Amino acid sequence: MSLFDVGCIVQSVEYDHTASIECLGDPMKPLYKGGIIQNGEFNNGLMGWSTRRDIKAGIRKSASGNKFAVVQGARSSPLGTGGAAASPSHSVYQKIQMKGDTHYSLSAWLRVSAGTAHVRAVVKAPNGENITAGAIDAQSGCWTMLKGGMTARAYHYGQGEVFFESDAPVDIWVDSVSLQPFSFEEWDAHARQSANKARRSTVKIVARGPDGQPMANANVSIQLLRAGFPFGNAMTKEILGNPAYEKWFFSRFTVATMENEMKWYGTEWAQNQEDYRTPDAMMALAQRYGVKVRGHNVFWDDQSSQLKWVMPMNLNQLKAAMQKRLKNVVSRYAGRLIHWDVVNENLHFNFFETKLGPNASPLIYQQVGQIDHTAILFMNEFNTLEQPMDPNGTPTKYVAKMKLIQGYPGNGGFKFGVGLESHFTTPNLPYMRGALDTLAQLKLPIWMTEVDVVKGPNQVKFLEQVLREGYAHPGVQGIVMWAAWHPYGCYVMCLTDNSFKNLPVGDLVDKLIAEWKTHKTSPATDANGMVELDLAHGDYKLTVDHPSQTTAVSHTMTVDAGSAASEHIISVKT
Repeated sequence: MSLFDVGCIVQSVEYDHTASIECLGDPMKPLYKGGIIQNGEFNNGLMGWSTRRDIKAGIRKSASGNKFAVVQGARSSPLGTGGAAASPSHSVYQKIQMKGDTHYSLSAWLRVSAGTAHVRAVVKAPNGENITAGAIDAQSGCWTMLKGGMTARAYHYGQGEVFFESDAPVDIWVDSVSLQPFSFEEWDAHARQSANKARRSTVKIVARGPDGQPMANANVSIQLLRAGFPFGNAMTKEILGNPAYEKWFFSRFTVATMENEMKWYGTEWAQNQEDYRTPDAMMALAQRYGVKVRGHNVFWDDQSSQLKWVMPMNLNQLKAAMQKRLKNVVSRYAGRLIHWDVVNENLHFNFFETKLGPNASPLIYQQVGQIDHTAILFMNEFNTLEQPMDPNGTPTKYVAKMKLIQGYPGNGGFKFGVGLESHFTTPNLPYMRGALDTLAQLKLPIWMTEVDVVKGPNQVKFLEQVLREGYAHPGVQGIVMWAAWHPYGCYVMCLTDNSFKNLPVGDLVDKLIAEWKTHKTSPATDANGMVELDLAHGDYKLTVDHPSQTTAVSHTMTVDAGSAASEHIISVKT
């Protein structure tokens, strides 16, 4: 058993990032051996499990010998004398003893009797509150893994229940159920441990004198030239000609996203009157500071966000307008952007699919990829991390759409990315981590692209939780805030006031930026001329000096995930 110290706590269960996006003939074993769930594999029949009134449950066995639970029951509930309405399909349930102030990581493998059905994992808290802990689109014929969780607050102490339900008239098959509790301290310790492993490396510096011999007691000063983990923010056209805004923004962030200026309505408000002067100027400004830019966006699938002159077009007119838009914006910025949000929010909306057919998105991705060979093509979506109760944005739906786009003929050679908007109210951290675990199985770069938290007494606390969770997850390769400044107010969250003095959330962002750059400032080499440095990933300038030498020697290096235990030799010459 692995043990590590967390302050005065000894934690004996490490968080398990295991997840699956494959639909399998038999499920995998339950994580944490089931945690606090009894008989999670149903090898002992229905021991520890119960069923609701008028519902029958039993154990079945697959051809391979795997046992699982199946529920069959009534599908209607009376509505007076006027008829009946379908009630949710339920699985077996298990009573659990819950602790307050505890994170619960939940996983299970689910299958349905026919077709495909949206199935929710529910934890019924002691106060009667039903908390959605995750959801998937379960299939007949194979097993799908659901991974999520929930947070029990102080008032959630007592007996609760775990079960699965669907609004579809299906039998829910359940296997390999796990529910693992973590105290808040344990959860945070896992995040710190994961962040250190994913974002930092130890490198060895060896200083040698003019004679080639190791130089003891040499002073090594360390300067971070550029942070390796991309951390950015949205920016607005108000940054142009505004030195205070410019200084505030570019002294902090290494990535920028134009809030609206690159969108279709930002460049062609009136038909055939394209104007790229504003995004061109913003792009030039970012490039001057060496800040990378995400392209946001080529198209937006939300019908309510379409230009007025686009809405009445017939099919041929729409195709022509889209071709012009796509060719002009993508070719204009090709090679200068790190990403494109290609068809924004096309899990929740379907304007272009409705007009052009179900393959509209894969075709648009194909055309963008054919013009811009360097940018990563992102599917940018909301509520995949934020909200387990939204049936449109589930990780399984995200995976299915991404696979559809990737698998479309001609799209195999493009670079794709997972874009998660991350607009939070009260974050469900166990669900968030579980969703990231699932999406990481796509083996694509994951970015949190539009991070904000609604105003409230816990805004700073919740934002810190979200940012730390994203930074710590090994699958996340960048974070961009959605806190673009406007003099009249921001979309949801402002980091600064109109004098560019930080608000509390801005102070938090600065604190994290500083923390993620932290390293020992001026270590000295040992008797073997060596010093080991624990450094955040990034580009560094090392300067070595010694009392016996008249001049110092500088050395630049990049520290990344491949730098662990690497050795850099610096020769100090007279």
